[in-house]
Amino acid sequence: MKVSFDTPVLCPVCIGRADHLTALCSAIDQARSGKGCVVLISGEAGIGKTRLLAEAKATAAAQSFLILQGNCFPTDNSYPYAPLLDLLRSFLASNPAAADSIPVLFSFFPDMLNGEGSTRLSAPLSGQELQIEKHRLFTSLTQFLLERATDQPVVFILEDIHWSDDNSLEYLYYLARSCASRPLLVLLTYRSDEVSPALGQLLAHLDRERLAREISLPRLTHSEMAAMLRAIFTSPHVAQLDSFDPIYTLAEGNPFFVEELLKSLIASEDIFYIEGRWHCKPLSKLSIPRSVQHMVQQRAGRLSEQARQILVLAAVIGHRFDFALLQVLTPHDESRLLALIKELITAQLVVEESEERFAFRHALTWQAIYSDLLIRERKSLHRSIAEAIERLSASSEEASVADLAYHFYEGGVWEKALEYGQRAGEKAQAMYAPRAAIEQFTRALDALGHLRRMASPQIYLARGQAYEILGDFEQACSDYEMALERARSLHDRSAEWQSLIALGFLWAGRDYARTGIYYQQALVLARHIGDARTIAHSLNRLGNWHLNIEQPAESLRCHQEALAAFQAENDQQGLAETLDLLGMAYYLNGEMVQGIACNQQAVALFRRLDDRRGLVFSLGQLTLACGLDMAGSTALVLSFGEAFGAGEEALRIARETGQHSAEAFVLFNMSMLLATRGEYAQAWKFLQEGLGIVEQIEHRQWLIFGSLGMGWYLLDLLDPPEAQRRLERALTLAHESGSVYWMRVVSGFLALACLAERNMTRAASVLDAVLEPGAPMQTTGQRVAWYARAELALAQGDPGTALHIIDGLISSNRNLSAGQSDPRFLKLRGEALVALRREAEAEAMLCAAREAACRQVWRPLLWRIDLALGKLYRAKARQQEAEQAFSAARALIEELAADVPHEELRAHFLSQALALLPQKGAVRRLSDGLTSREREVAILVAQGKSNREIADLLVVGLRTVEAHVSNILCKLNFTSRAQVAIWAHEKGLLRREK
Repeated sequence: MKVSFDTPVLCPVCIGRADHLTALCSAIDQARSGKGCVVLISGEAGIGKTRLLAEAKATAAAQSFLILQGNCFPTDNSYPYAPLLDLLRSFLASNPAAADSIPVLFSFFPDMLNGEGSTRLSAPLSGQELQIEKHRLFTSLTQFLLERATDQPVVFILEDIHWSDDNSLEYLYYLARSCASRPLLVLLTYRSDEVSPALGQLLAHLDRERLAREISLPRLTHSEMAAMLRAIFTSPHVAQLDSFDPIYTLAEGNPFFVEELLKSLIASEDIFYIEGRWHCKPLSKLSIPRSVQHMVQQRAGRLSEQARQILVLAAVIGHRFDFALLQVLTPHDESRLLALIKELITAQLVVEESEERFAFRHALTWQAIYSDLLIRERKSLHRSIAEAIERLSASSEEASVADLAYHFYEGGVWEKALEYGQRAGEKAQAMYAPRAAIEQFTRALDALGHLRRMASPQIYLARGQAYEILGDFEQACSDYEMALERARSLHDRSAEWQSLIALGFLWAGRDYARTGIYYQQALVLARHIGDARTIAHSLNRLGNWHLNIEQPAESLRCHQEALAAFQAENDQQGLAETLDLLGMAYYLNGEMVQGIACNQQAVALFRRLDDRRGLVFSLGQLTLACGLDMAGSTALVLSFGEAFGAGEEALRIARETGQHSAEAFVLFNMSMLLATRGEYAQAWKFLQEGLGIVEQIEHRQWLIFGSLGMGWYLLDLLDPPEAQRRLERALTLAHESGSVYWMRVVSGFLALACLAERNMTRAASVLDAVLEPGAPMQTTGQRVAWYARAELALAQGDPGTALHIIDGLISSNRNLSAGQSDPRFLKLRGEALVALRREAEAEAMLCAAREAACRQVWRPLLWRIDLALGKLYRAKARQQEAEQAFSAARALIEELAADVPHEELRAHFLSQALALLPQKGAVRRLSDGLTSREREVAILVAQGKSNREIADLLVVGLRTVEAHVSNILCKLNFTSRAQVAIWAHEKGLLRREK
């Protein structure tokens, strides 16, 4: 079913400009304090200068700035002071009473109110007299602005000064030298590719005298354009954005062009929504917006006939074109051809990239010219170009194989299109370019259709693999199923086996039951074929499946049998893949040391084989081992630096090779690793990036991982309600996938979140569902669940059971002595011993936990251990040691809070964590001068409430709360809500509320 799109095509949020907006806000703050400045906002047409300016204006208006704005228009360069007149007219239109206060300006601009734009400088004057009059005008205009700035800070805006007249530009230079000590912010926008000589002179003056700062807006990245599309298409199905690649290609990061393209494409139904997915027609079939088509036609219309012919030929060649190819295709000699290309450059249609290579200034320009041609014209030119490329590249055809595939396909030469399309697809795959591979294999399949031939299973397998790398499950599944069907119809057992393995691997991200069926069928077929390598590969896949359904013994048996087979065959690629899988099997089986050893061997082999795809996962797993170690043994063989370095390399390779699911996997691993050290800002950044990817590609397994990571993060920052919500989602997804491993790991953390909420009934229910009595403590999933069970027993007042469980967890790790175990286990054991009144043993255990946490730089755990030690010392009347432990905990809490990226979460964490500490003996009393209402608001801020939540609780307006918070910060001389939380704790305000 086709669905229409009736939302206005306008991005509701400002994308990719956070740093630029921060710089503008800094300039606004500077101006408000009386230090005026000039800010230039530059960039190409449509890049977002006006949108950024609108955000800055809103910020300034909220701080009671007077906004004075004028605009320049294309015809203004012949009208003296046109943008300044525009500004004055706008001001008087909204402030008519102010006309009486600016008689001097009316004497210069007598027709200012009727819009004629004439000035009193029309009578003939000598050069010296003109300069005197100009200076008087400049002085009067500046006086007008400064008088406004005495009442309130002023933002003076002129947009599009590349169209400004020379007199106005001179005035801007004068103003820039006069505003430094006044609350006056001057914001000027211009197109960086349309700088006139007069504007160039102004910019040089401002730069030389350091009178202005410049904000240059770059084009949006691919991910920022994807975020823009998600914001426009407010639908849950907008995750499927890979089909919008033509928009990325044409818009080239220009926000205005994105919106214009969408308007045009939606109107022409080139973008449509069918059966749960958004679709976009291929690049060559798209309609070009009338606004862009008109602009290009205007510029092309000013060209000579020969230049237009070159322009058309270049457009058929492509977005970029070589001078040598044009020489072959045209009758012009070198000098004449260069002259014609210069004409195209002057018309701003083409740019020079190198001595031999040119490109259209924008992809939309190229596409507009190309789409204006008749189909017959295009096909003929494509054939001529393909034949010319073949002649030029006879000795190095491989370098031009992608161009040949494209031009022969567009020219309708199907045999050549098939030949070059397959070769180009294989080349793209070898270069880790999945999008290009999909494009080339699709051309080859289309050529086969025109030739009325049946495609081989291999071409569908190859394209399916490219779709899988990009995270497009539906397309990959369709291709793999087609490959399986073709293989069976051709009785091609090798291709049938490859298809079964591919389908099993693909479904591992969604449904382990289906995965197991495909892998078992593949192993039966492999044994029937009788090839040792094929059997070994099948065993590896089946072993990984056993691992995810928590059958570790079966998993290890399969992988070890595969390893022996590859060793006998001396198959280095097979060995690398098996060691990688064996490493993961050891990790999830709780045997971290063995797992790391296998992964390190796999990394070395993948490097030797130059297998970058395999290398990503092996390096990523080294990071995972350090980030999610419930055995405590990783630190013995792998440092944080080694683990983080492996993650950084894996992330770089994943991004270079377009492996989206691998990129998300590595991001989550790095986030968890950083969170264990309390590096919350970077951990949050990685976590958000990874979630953005997996939600887009709908990879269920990594959605579980990302939701788990978010739950862990929030639980660490003492926000159990939100952590529980995230973990409940992860558990639902884990049940849908059928992975017992994920069910147990998520259930363990969910139970901890429930305990933090004092909901012991829910915690017990969650654990009972995944952990039967007497279950082993072997796999990582089992260990996480048992650890949560021990915490539950302690919370229920049963420290004996908690101690028994923890002792079992510690003794089950054969790699370590008790003192080397996971500091979480040691801390919990110490707390159980405290509850059993075995204080001496408890103190020794907590000190061992502290030593282990310090060794691993596990700061979020360290403050909790210090808190436990402080309570133990206080119970034993060792006040000085207790205070030292509490002080250490307090210092760590404040240090960790400083790195929490969101202020409300930071304030909440501080208030909750500091409330766990006893009040200092000598409380710092502040003469704060707060009103009773402000003190009430301060308490709510310290409790982590947002302004909206405070407004709802106090039944007042949001602006009222904002004013109270601003007053509190001002009176206490604070700059953040986090400082308010510390102050409220030290004043004892939170305890009084309780």
